[in-house]
Amino acid sequence: MVSATSTVASGTDASSATPRTSQVNADASQDRFLKLLVAQLSNQDPLNPMDNAQMTTQMAQISTVSSIEKVNTTLGELAAQLASMQMMQGSSLVGHDVLVEGSRLSVANGQASGAVDLPLTADSVKIDILSPGGQVIDTIDLGKKAGGRHEFTWDASSHPGVLAPSFRVTAINGGKNMTTTNYVRDRVQSVSNEDGVLNLQLRGQGNVTYSAVKVIL
Repeated sequence: MVSATSTVASGTDASSATPRTSQVNADASQDRFLKLLVAQLSNQDPLNPMDNAQMTTQMAQISTVSSIEKVNTTLGELAAQLASMQMMQGSSLVGHDVLVEGSRLSVANGQASGAVDLPLTADSVKIDILSPGGQVIDTIDLGKKAGGRHEFTWDASSHPGVLAPSFRVTAINGGKNMTTTNYVRDRVQSVSNEDGVLNLQLRGQGNVTYSAVKVIL
């Protein structure tokens, strides 16, 4: 299992360094500006001094730069907090089953489960279980089903293959095929945070993003 602790720890070190760096840059920018402004005032022509409008404009510029630096620092801190929260939420999924869109089944303990989402009522719904080569090895007849999501479980105890089987859905309404959305059920084994993206390692599907999870079971 990918270590959530190490990932969060490394993210915390990076995030804690960012605000300090931004603050140093902001302070340095202000210091340089004030020194230049003092030098400009000291060396200005007494007969043609800098007018108030010009001085106000320059002061507003350094104020804007300072504000942008503070906003960037705040956004960096919020991003680090969000990453930590996502990691904590993701770690709570370890050991739980989820539904993700797809058709490649994950076989565990002699069973494989999935689901089909129907846009409206279907007169007939059949699920063909396919071998890795695409041959039909079993069929599950769900009969007539109302619109919505319907789960199914396939007895895979007699499936000798090492490679994972898949499934396809045939849903008929009024003699016409319906377009369905298919899901597979899989178990979360570990989580990781890569470049601010929370990823889940599933037992059969491999690595998927957290946003790919449609249902937590």
